[in-house]
Amino acid sequence: MHWLPAILILPYLFLLLKLYRSLFKIKTFNASTQPVTFVSVVVACRNEQKNLPSLLNSIARQNYPDYLFEVIIVDDNSTDKTFEIAEGFNGITNLLTLYNKGKGKKQALRTGITAAKGNLVLATDADCSMGENWIRIIAAFYELNRPDMIICPVQIESIPGFLRKFQELEFLSLQGITAASAISGEATMCNGANLAFTREAYLDHSDNLHDEVNSGDDIFLLHSLKKENRAKILWMESPDTMVTTNSTSTYRSFLKQRSRWISKGKTYKDRYTIVLGIATFVAVALQISYFIAWLIYPDLIWVFLSILILKSIPDCLILLNTSRRYGKRNLMKWFLPSQIIYPFYVLSVVFYCLIFRNK
Repeated sequence: MHWLPAILILPYLFLLLKLYRSLFKIKTFNASTQPVTFVSVVVACRNEQKNLPSLLNSIARQNYPDYLFEVIIVDDNSTDKTFEIAEGFNGITNLLTLYNKGKGKKQALRTGITAAKGNLVLATDADCSMGENWIRIIAAFYELNRPDMIICPVQIESIPGFLRKFQELEFLSLQGITAASAISGEATMCNGANLAFTREAYLDHSDNLHDEVNSGDDIFLLHSLKKENRAKILWMESPDTMVTTNSTSTYRSFLKQRSRWISKGKTYKDRYTIVLGIATFVAVALQISYFIAWLIYPDLIWVFLSILILKSIPDCLILLNTSRRYGKRNLMKWFLPSQIIYPFYVLSVVFYCLIFRNK
């Protein structure tokens, strides 16, 4: 009877192994032609005077004709010199700096995208950096496939320390699931740090972004698009389009960021995302429950280990594939310790979200 609840791990095992199989369908995109699409790069930022110069320099180095792209920086009620830094930057020919017409990132993006001249919009964040072919390769992919949304790869900067490595490994796992779900036709996640979409698609769905929720400008747009049977949402695999974003420096800021991520889950209406989320939560809850039960009843160690192994198999396979594609196989040495503490990390995020949800 002690083994009976353990079968609840099977839905997680089935879903994750199915996603793992989808990863083998990924093909690296190589541009064979010079694109001519006019692109609007839109960045919503608040109090980013330290990070913004690095981003603007990355965009200024783009291997794409100046007359074929514009950059729109929308200042979301900053209290530092974000607006002045953007307005005074001289390295980009078509640079427009705007004040947010409302409050919050979602409204800031609306402000920028409404003012955009290009039908292809590239969204990123102020704390990001990218290679010189970022715009060119995405524009070429768009011209070839004409999708409504392109989900592009993101990685966290690599910094020593267990907390940073744990973040990097977890983020890598999320990128694996993001790519696999998109390839399988059931796109679940995306990241606003590196996301492309048509201006028309955004404006058609911008009323469905749940402004009452602080985050989710990217995923709510994705889920709204998925409701359209004809919407074309694609994953793009290319090292040239990789965007690198900063990791959080303290455990509290890490918890705060992750609590924002899970707080929007109750608003999700996409069925596949909900099923995957429930299966993941049950798998984590089983690990915690049987770990505690093992401390009380030592004979249950075999049940606990069985659950740990069954959950670890698809997690490890997805990470092995993704770390290879991202050139980060060295991170796999952190897999076992991260896998052991992961359930308790999730529990701490949930508690943080419950305690500080109104702060």
